[in-house]
Amino acid sequence: METIIQVTDLRKEFKSHSSRSGLKGAFRDLFTRNYKIVPAVNDISFTVTKGEMVGYIGENGAGKSTSIKMLTGILTPTSGIVTVNGLNPHKEREKFVRSIGVVFGQRSQLWWDIAVQESFRLLKKVYNVPDEDYNAHMNHVIESLDIAPLLDKPVRKLSLGQRMRCELAAALLHNPPLLFLDEPTIGLDVLVKLKIRNFLKEMNEKYGTTVLLTTHDLSDIEALCERVIMLDEGQIIYDGKLAKLRSNWGEGKQIEFQFADFDMAKDQLAPLLGELDAAWTPGDRKNVWIANVRNDEHIISEVIGRVVAAHKITDLKVHEISTEDIIRNIYEEGVMNG
Repeated sequence: METIIQVTDLRKEFKSHSSRSGLKGAFRDLFTRNYKIVPAVNDISFTVTKGEMVGYIGENGAGKSTSIKMLTGILTPTSGIVTVNGLNPHKEREKFVRSIGVVFGQRSQLWWDIAVQESFRLLKKVYNVPDEDYNAHMNHVIESLDIAPLLDKPVRKLSLGQRMRCELAAALLHNPPLLFLDEPTIGLDVLVKLKIRNFLKEMNEKYGTTVLLTTHDLSDIEALCERVIMLDEGQIIYDGKLAKLRSNWGEGKQIEFQFADFDMAKDQLAPLLGELDAAWTPGDRKNVWIANVRNDEHIISEVIGRVVAAHKITDLKVHEISTEDIIRNIYEEGVMNG
């Protein structure tokens, strides 16, 4: 398979001001400052092949945005090698930007006060897209994203969901082989999210568009990506199939009990699990407790039987462990997996 993104030992360091303590220290800082070097991205390596849709995830401060900025040529790496579409993003900038599409959820590439279609025409000239290619491709994009009624409206008059659909169309105007998406569905309602997800799947199937998706909405990852790259403190702690992540750390079930007794305490429930491979966590209400168990029919039925026999239950639900819970547990436990 053709490699679209090649990252080898990528590192980005920032110089941070370190203040001295006390009045005397503050006075000395006026004349000489102490600095420390802080690595935001710490020698990461990975590859992405043509046609992949990869989820790029991590907590705030994990290094996602910094590494995306290096991949898109906005930041220069401290060390390491980045090759995207066969080009060096920060050294071959003009040629490089024609080969990618970028959507940042918090930033617009459309002109605020002019009609959406005028922004499209300007971008068409920037990217030197021939009329024939533009018409054939953009007619499909406009229809798929249902933005035809929005084309004659200025961007400032669009809702967030309307603007994000137009932003996505603008990013794909030159039909790039690689699309970077940073929080593309932030703040959007469910119907708009579904429309964007379906469109991205269609683009991937029709044109083989490679997608690197950064988001805190893990339902986007589950809907679009088979593979995830997970960062923590500037390092990759997992790179592999989402299904494998779920099978390794998400084999359990959550049994949610709603008790008639609002003062139910954990020490009252703990003896019920005894020798079973299970643990209690509090629910979202005072009288709700969750038993986290292995996906084993015997254990599940045993836990339910013991609890129901010992206490009055007003409601009972059995849940699969969500991807969000799995990833939270990985971060909390500090699991490392190359």
